[in-house]
Amino acid sequence: MKTPAFALPCLLAGFALTLPAQTPSSGSVVVRDVHALPSWTSLKFPPLKEIPIPHPLTFTLPNGMDVYLLEDHELPLVSGTALVRTGNLFDPPDKRGLAELTGTVMRTGGTKAKSGDDLDVQLENIAASVETQIGESSGRASFSCLRENADEVLAAFHDVLTEPAFREDKLDLAESQIRSAIARRNDDAGGILRREFESILYGRNTPYGWEIEYADIDNIHRDDLVGFYKRYFFPANIRLAVYGDFSAPEMKAKLEKLFDGWNYRQPPVPPFPPVTAKPAPGVYVATKTDVTQTFFAVGELGGTLKDKDFPALQVAADILGSGFTSRLVYLVRTKLGYAYSINAAWAAQYDHPGTFEISGSTKSETTEETLRIIREEIEKMRTAEVSPEELRTAKDRVLNSFVFFFDRPSKTLNRLVLYDYFGYPKDFIFEYQKAIGAVTRADVLRVARQYWHPAELTLVAVGNPKEFGTPLTALNLPVKPIDLTIPEPKQAAAKVDAQSVAKGRELLGRVQKTLGGADKLASIKDTDWSADVTLQTGPGGVMKAKQRNLFLLPGSFRQEQQLPFGKLTAYYDGKTGWIASMQGITPMSTPVIHQVQGEIFRNLFVLALSDRDPSRTVSAVGDGAVEISDKAGNRVKLVIDEKTGLPAKEVYQGGSMGSPAVVEETLSDWRDVSGVKVPYKMAIEQGGHKAADVMVTDYKLNTGLKPEDLSKKP
Repeated sequence: MKTPAFALPCLLAGFALTLPAQTPSSGSVVVRDVHALPSWTSLKFPPLKEIPIPHPLTFTLPNGMDVYLLEDHELPLVSGTALVRTGNLFDPPDKRGLAELTGTVMRTGGTKAKSGDDLDVQLENIAASVETQIGESSGRASFSCLRENADEVLAAFHDVLTEPAFREDKLDLAESQIRSAIARRNDDAGGILRREFESILYGRNTPYGWEIEYADIDNIHRDDLVGFYKRYFFPANIRLAVYGDFSAPEMKAKLEKLFDGWNYRQPPVPPFPPVTAKPAPGVYVATKTDVTQTFFAVGELGGTLKDKDFPALQVAADILGSGFTSRLVYLVRTKLGYAYSINAAWAAQYDHPGTFEISGSTKSETTEETLRIIREEIEKMRTAEVSPEELRTAKDRVLNSFVFFFDRPSKTLNRLVLYDYFGYPKDFIFEYQKAIGAVTRADVLRVARQYWHPAELTLVAVGNPKEFGTPLTALNLPVKPIDLTIPEPKQAAAKVDAQSVAKGRELLGRVQKTLGGADKLASIKDTDWSADVTLQTGPGGVMKAKQRNLFLLPGSFRQEQQLPFGKLTAYYDGKTGWIASMQGITPMSTPVIHQVQGEIFRNLFVLALSDRDPSRTVSAVGDGAVEISDKAGNRVKLVIDEKTGLPAKEVYQGGSMGSPAVVEETLSDWRDVSGVKVPYKMAIEQGGHKAADVMVTDYKLNTGLKPEDLSKKP
């Protein structure tokens, strides 16, 4: 058999290893026995260099803002971060997500002088950025730019920090994006694991463990963002660090002048809420049948970085399950081949208890075995001292990995500011290094016994229980299912009183007039229109379709769609319906019926005459919009163009495929059809993302459609 060419180098290398060493001679090749080479374990490396701690210029502005300036002339760049004492830990219980929305819209909503979009253009043209965000226990406003544009970008940064406008349209967009994220939060098994593990450990009804729901977002309005901003964004509550290619004295003068007029004051911010959760031992299972492996986490609440035993606990966790030589990685992944990944960590936090966690993924059929071995190895760590080699390797690994947090002066500066923010000493890094070096085998055993509590461990598994080789009840712990149900969104109704109803009817009367008159609209009995539709199928992906829509008022509907893979026809008679596809004809499901009923409710001509329907309520929601609802729970906001009086947008709760989201239909290109104005273009966004473009090709009114024209099966 002919040897494949790609195998020859391997064969030759194997042959060479069997040859004896030869004396060097002209043109000869020396081949040595690889077994004579030194082992990697005998390699010696010099000790790590001491981490250089920069010495920034620090001062406090007259308005109370603390400033840190650090020069670095290696590159012509300037960047800065304002660290604000706030966070989503301060979210009100009924407005979860308020801090996140404030941090987002603070930037996207622009300033009093400039919209967020205008600010985007300005900064993109000079390769600069200004960003804001609020996390769990801090808020940040940052900027970066070329040295030559520093003054311009600092001015933009100042305006975003001191006078954000929180424009309503950007709040709507940000809320839509969060709603979309809520709808998709069960798509990723790893995301479910992280969310549920922390919720169980910290408590589902605490700021550390709760989840944002649709009801929370529906309860947040612009005034809430303004109030949150005003409470926490004031000079004395901010630490500003600026780094880069500048003169510190000159930058100090610029900042003093720039922030001279911002003297806003508030009472000191209270401490963050304490962690009050109790241990939650047991096995918690989230059923996800579309995965072929189990994602797991085992652990309990841990401690903070300032705890005296933090260094020893970090070394202990490293020995247990960090790195290829650690116990769990070697046993569960390398030797037994159960797990695809596994890692242990004592994940301490700055100001509240973190977690002790062993997490990863394993084959579905070895879920019970993997979890059992984890518990056994934790117990072994509490029973006997680790080996000298394990201790040495873990200490080296911890110290070697730590230096990457300080490989640039800018990182070290940010770390110093963070230490100051959370009340840590400036020499914390050096004390940490010394403490790691001093950890002994006895320390590891002591902290494992003191801080790891096998009887209080929480075990979370996300996977398909039907595929588990051994039921998790074999672990002799209570097994509790995790409810992954996402509460359905509820649209808050607009305030309805005599004044809002009168204003709503007035606005709707203007719409009727601009569309062709109320009597003309009332004379419409049927509509028949066709369109070319471009559907967004994903990032950068589109699908073309042709569509024909038949309405027989007040409540019958037929839609025919020609898609690349075939034709779909849907029919609804006001009570029931069917869908015909290449696979045959099937009854219309309840969710689809609700969707069709919403389409009929929002039929433009019917919608415009809602003031004539006693089952509908019309109420103004602002100067240029009306909310229309009915007793069946349908609701839509009709935004009216102030100049023309024509409907500009329909906004409603919609979505598909189990993903409820806010839908916005923008109407344009109005044309006259039989004396009535109709839109020939519709741009549809769902959850803040573009969903479809509709281009009408033909529109007919009162064609004499009969029920049998709609109900005829393909």
